[in-house]
Amino acid sequence: MGGCEGGRVRFLSRLLLAPIARLLFRPRVIGRRNVPRRGGVLIASNHLAFIDSIVLTLVARRSVSFMAKSAYFTGRGVRGGIQRAFFGGVGAVPVERGAGSAAQDALDAGLRVLQTGEAFSIYPGGTRSRDGRLYRGRTGVAWLALTAGVPVVPVGLVGTDEMQPGGKGRIRFARVTVRFGEPIDLSGFGPATSGRARREATDAVMTAIQRLSGQEEAGVYNEPPPANVRERVSRILHPERR
Repeated sequence: MGGCEGGRVRFLSRLLLAPIARLLFRPRVIGRRNVPRRGGVLIASNHLAFIDSIVLTLVARRSVSFMAKSAYFTGRGVRGGIQRAFFGGVGAVPVERGAGSAAQDALDAGLRVLQTGEAFSIYPGGTRSRDGRLYRGRTGVAWLALTAGVPVVPVGLVGTDEMQPGGKGRIRFARVTVRFGEPIDLSGFGPATSGRARREATDAVMTAIQRLSGQEEAGVYNEPPPANVRERVSRILHPERR
């Protein structure tokens, strides 16, 4: 899908879905004007439920692209077609899930979006929080912002876990609050090639997110449940890789 065509599809999708979204989760949006109308910008948010990315792109003052697993774009039949149309319409970027090269591929996909002057969202804490706490941020958020030379707008989501209990599955009526913080310029921390700069910049972003969300800080990384026995053993033998 070309850039102009994709932009038109996202505009029409937002036009149709936004009224439904307002009815469904009755959003209270604070600081919407903190999202620049033009130019590349990275939206960094806490993560409580699957629906978070869709909430963000529907309440922001512009379309916000986000990462979504590639399976949503490869389904067959009527259901597969509906999934492709929906996720493409709300700005989802298909990526393979996983660590290592897959994680870097996901960041590269986000970088391409930012370099075209669009908005892109990321969850620095990684996978959704299963206990409601805010986990330590991964430095990919700083790498993206510093490499693309774009500001970061921190976001605090409140109530999406009530709208989608358990973080995924059926959606119910609930009141959601979305707080957009003031844009943060991370360039003062140093270049993207500096590990120290990435770490300090990421911590600054997480501090801003915590102030907006009011969550308790976990102080550790949010690790998804081990997929298999091999992964469990690897985490025990090589904790430094976590």
